[in-house]
Amino acid sequence: MQDKFKAIALEARLRDCRNVKTLGVRTNFSDYSPEETGLIRNAQKIYYPTTFYADLFDAIGKPTFPSYHTYKCVQDKIKQTALFELLQIPHPRTRFFYGNRQKNVITDYFSFPFIAKIPRGSAMGRGIFFVRNAGELKLYLEQTDVAYIQQYLPVDRDMRIVIIGDEIMHAYWRITPPDEFRSNVAVGGTISLDSVPQKALDLALHTAQFCRWDDVGIDICEYEGRYYVLEANMKYGKEGFRKAGIDYTKLMETLIENEKI
Repeated sequence: MQDKFKAIALEARLRDCRNVKTLGVRTNFSDYSPEETGLIRNAQKIYYPTTFYADLFDAIGKPTFPSYHTYKCVQDKIKQTALFELLQIPHPRTRFFYGNRQKNVITDYFSFPFIAKIPRGSAMGRGIFFVRNAGELKLYLEQTDVAYIQQYLPVDRDMRIVIIGDEIMHAYWRITPPDEFRSNVAVGGTISLDSVPQKALDLALHTAQFCRWDDVGIDICEYEGRYYVLEANMKYGKEGFRKAGIDYTKLMETLIENEKI
């Protein structure tokens, strides 16, 4: 059966690809059938294995797509920021505060207004707060054990640059809606297909390569003539592809067929 398919996947991301057999995710490996476990063990690479199985496959030396390194930073803003700082990738000034003692000194480091985020597990613009005063800060702190505080850059748009494998596959602007500070499409942001500056494209590709991420949407903004990486989204949406008339499913089929990923 494996000969009928170019790739074996667990998560549903590639379920519409004709050259991929998607097995689904089982919380217990023993729940896979003997045929399925054979496919997994014999596959040269497993596509979209989930964070849990990516860790296990890495331990036994089986390649995955996305890479194990990509999965390590999925929806973890703390790890991403630490990695940006380690690699000297331009990023808005950010600091983490643990426990009540550290949280009490946030305003020693940041002046209002600033951005506060739920550091793990948040996506699509959720878990991001524009903090203007002590009352709003208090409300935010009640929702998280670790405070993730970031410099506010007053911009009305940013860029989403998608890297798949080792190439930029798509890039577009996200325009912030009126009376909103987030540009996410999920909260009303609009997509513009105007040309994205080459410096932003170069920064995104540099970031993906140095962080060893091979399937990621990198968000970048320009502020006072400088480009900043805001964050990386390993579970990026496909609306930007649809807006540009790019068939994401056919794109992934071709990349797999040509062994680009």
